[in-house]
Amino acid sequence: MKNESLIFGIRSIIEAITAGKTIDKLFLQKGLQGDLSKELVTLVRKQNITITHVPIEKLNRLTRKNHQGAVAYISPIDFYDLENLVIKVTESGETPLFLVLDQLSDVRNFGAIIRTAECTGVHGIIIQKKGGAPVSADTVKTSAGAIYKIPICKVDHIKDAIFYLQGSGIQVVAATEKTSSTIYETNLTTPTAIIMGSEGKGVSQSVLKLVDHQAKLPMFGDIGSLNVSVACGVFLYETIRQRQ
Repeated sequence: MKNESLIFGIRSIIEAITAGKTIDKLFLQKGLQGDLSKELVTLVRKQNITITHVPIEKLNRLTRKNHQGAVAYISPIDFYDLENLVIKVTESGETPLFLVLDQLSDVRNFGAIIRTAECTGVHGIIIQKKGGAPVSADTVKTSAGAIYKIPICKVDHIKDAIFYLQGSGIQVVAATEKTSSTIYETNLTTPTAIIMGSEGKGVSQSVLKLVDHQAKLPMFGDIGSLNVSVACGVFLYETIRQRQ
């Protein structure tokens, strides 16, 4: 499938970084050798870009072109610094509302969540550098352009983001079915960050141990879970209802 944000080839990626492009994802073939690949690795480390080492089969699935062991996604947006954003929102006088996405992998779900987050006044979305869906042309399309209107922060580890949010007086609430407490019993009127998990596994167990509250949506049908973007919408609109 054509993807305008995907670039391939070591030299092309080096030139993109040198030109100031924001790299969202960088995949390098495991065991890649050579002076040019070493130049690329040195450059990305200086720029604090996360490298994901993958088998050649993964790269071949991303593109059929001669990728030389290197494929990257250029982000259509610039990412925000989490600490600066939290300080800015806190000083604005508004009640902070953040969204944390734990390993969300589907681009269309990501885009739909961004769109809902923008519509509900979320101050920022926090994603992890590794393991999540790329910020691609498909993300932009599914978000209906909302991606340009809401700050997105990339962090090395979700856990570190949680600790920083909590240290800034922001409660962290995980959306999970692994609790008896419902969203309607959870106070969302205070500064809050809501964590949504991946499509298959939900919020990871290691993250659940760190949060202030866990909350679920009551389910009455035979199917035990909602699509993550739909569930996210319910959480965000319940937050609005409580705050109004």
